[in-house]
Amino acid sequence: MHRFYLPEAEPSQRELSLAGAEAHHAVDVLRLQPGDELTVLNGRGAEFLCQITGGRPNTIRLTVVKQHVAEPPAAKLTLLQALPKGKIFDSLVKKATELGVHRIIPLQAARSVPDLAKKDVSKKLEKWRTVAIESIKQCGAPWLPKIEPPVAPSEFLNSREKFELSLIASLRPGSKYPRVCFDDFRARHGRSPESICVWVGPEGDFTEEEYDAIEAGGALPMTLGRNVLRVETAATYCLSVVSYELQAYRGA
Repeated sequence: MHRFYLPEAEPSQRELSLAGAEAHHAVDVLRLQPGDELTVLNGRGAEFLCQITGGRPNTIRLTVVKQHVAEPPAAKLTLLQALPKGKIFDSLVKKATELGVHRIIPLQAARSVPDLAKKDVSKKLEKWRTVAIESIKQCGAPWLPKIEPPVAPSEFLNSREKFELSLIASLRPGSKYPRVCFDDFRARHGRSPESICVWVGPEGDFTEEEYDAIEAGGALPMTLGRNVLRVETAATYCLSVVSYELQAYRGA
């Protein structure tokens, strides 16, 4: 079933319409015709099974056949990812979206290779958000993650945002395995955390000063094993094990 993104779609609506690039993709690329069915996502939990009923150039009319509104995730997961070089961050946005991340915050860390000027930020944000949209259409995720402008680690720490469980991917001795971090939390609270953040460094990792500040801000050092992982591997590893811990505990 082909999926399309329509952020303004509401569960109360019985008729929808696709326009612009989404209509072009449906008609000119996929060659969909009146009577064909497709799925519309609004990125806010609602999924609509629709039938094409007609249209005109650049617009497609849809009738909603069936709809479903997904429950909000049991835990909101924030990825604090230091900016890596090249196009790696595009891939990270895609993987994070597939793994159900609630929010992605790019970090301009001391060892981040790209130093985004203000004039470049809006273009990067637009591109990353487009990647996330294409990802929910590919995997069927009902929730579109929020992608915020890049900030320095110290700037985010100064906001003093609170999470029930904060983790940082770490090579430092004494770092705990993810299962231990979750088991310790559940032993204290009798449930899984409802808000989680995961810090992942850039190539060369966070500096010692950044690590100390992040840990002082409440993040628990989490080991990813003995091997030194590439940025994209480390981020995917972290998000995968967090997703597993949350779903396995719920019996999903």
